Amino acid sequence: MDANPSDPHTAERNELLQVLNPATEEPVATVPAATPADVDAAVARAATAQRGWAAAAPADRARLLRRFAAVVDDHVEELARLEVTEAGHTIGNARWEAGNVRDLLDFSAGGVERLNGRQIPVAGGLDITILEPLGVVGVIAPWNFPMPIAAWATAPALAAGNAVLLKPAETTPLTALRLAELALEAGLPEGLFQVLPGTGPVAGNALVEHPGVAKIVFTGSTRVGKSIMAKCAGQVKRVTLELGGKSPNIVFADADLEAAAAAAPMSFLDNSGQDCCARTRILVQRSAYDRFMELLTPAIEEIVVGDPADERTQMGPLISRAQLDRVRSYVPDDLPGVRGKAPEGPGFWFPPTVLTGLSEDAPCAVEEVFGPVAVVLPFEDEADAIRLANATEYGLSGSIWTRDVGRALRASRAVRAGNLSVNSHSSVRYWTPFGGYQQSGLGRELGPDALTAFTETKNVFISTEA
Repeated sequence: MDANPSDPHTAERNELLQVLNPATEEPVATVPAATPADVDAAVARAATAQRGWAAAAPADRARLLRRFAAVVDDHVEELARLEVTEAGHTIGNARWEAGNVRDLLDFSAGGVERLNGRQIPVAGGLDITILEPLGVVGVIAPWNFPMPIAAWATAPALAAGNAVLLKPAETTPLTALRLAELALEAGLPEGLFQVLPGTGPVAGNALVEHPGVAKIVFTGSTRVGKSIMAKCAGQVKRVTLELGGKSPNIVFADADLEAAAAAAPMSFLDNSGQDCCARTRILVQRSAYDRFMELLTPAIEEIVVGDPADERTQMGPLISRAQLDRVRSYVPDDLPGVRGKAPEGPGFWFPPTVLTGLSEDAPCAVEEVFGPVAVVLPFEDEADAIRLANATEYGLSGSIWTRDVGRALRASRAVRAGNLSVNSHSSVRYWTPFGGYQQSGLGRELGPDALTAFTETKNVFISTEA
């Protein structure tokens, strides 16, 4: 579309995105979808704002980001309720997500004045490096964790002196739009952080292909990530990709089986299984298999699935009818296993499900279902566990349960994944790096080096020769 974005008739030609409450299937909002012309205008505004932002004193940038964090903190409950409505997240999870945005802004603000270059010893002069912002960064965020994953890129990119254009997922634009309003309320310059709701093929593609966008950060499917990477290659455009996962949960016979079984359900049911880090392949040493299943079965059956606004709810609905149909396609009724309960009637509900007795190459065992479904597979010994854990094209996360420290270290070195936990299912902390091996992505987010991922390194040599 080649309309002038200042034309008052442009908005009339914008497609409207309808936002549904996944727990009720009722419409809750309509949002105009950005066109290529809208993206072009946003890039121009962002480039202007970025020049002033990069020129500001580091202390001033840090102060504004901390103010942004404080404003988010004042609106945590509002943002959480909005997330419950548009994404179906449980209220407890949604509060954590809003708080994570606040914490990421605070953490990133602390890095603004520590974005240091180096002095490198050389002959005949002084050599220094300077870290400079890239310019305008495009962030394409997913629907499964709309707020925190958007902030994973937005906060450090802003801290490093860049402008950010955020395209939220079509189904979950509301929290992103509210965060942009809060940024302005906090005093961030106009145009520095803009939200562009829209479809992937239109707004997302325009952002990826725009020559004024220096880097794309994408979280989503491996298929789409590969397409974005190919398009960025044409401009030698930087890209960070956080893609799919099929993470293992390895339970050795010497583990605390009660603790491992108690923790296993929410390792793949959190966010209704719509999590790239979900431990959907539960690998259990054969000698402990029967006891583990005795412990796991009641834990699955007791999971509370229901109204995500209810404080007692542990698991809410899936995001959409399409996602529900996808999950159903992987789990025919005749597959053996354990199934929990889910509400009937309106809403995109699917019960907690653990499948047993399947081959290790069954679709549910090798493909990312992205729903509340896990497969339990037995293994013989440590070598067999590692073989099964690595029998996937992905490599994002995973867990290892054992009391043997040596085994924990050996397995951690042997499993090909970017984020592992021992006797835990933790994957993401904003102060540690996050990213995947193989088809799970490219690059790292979060952690102490997050800001440098949004900078160029300039080398300057100063001759001291007379």
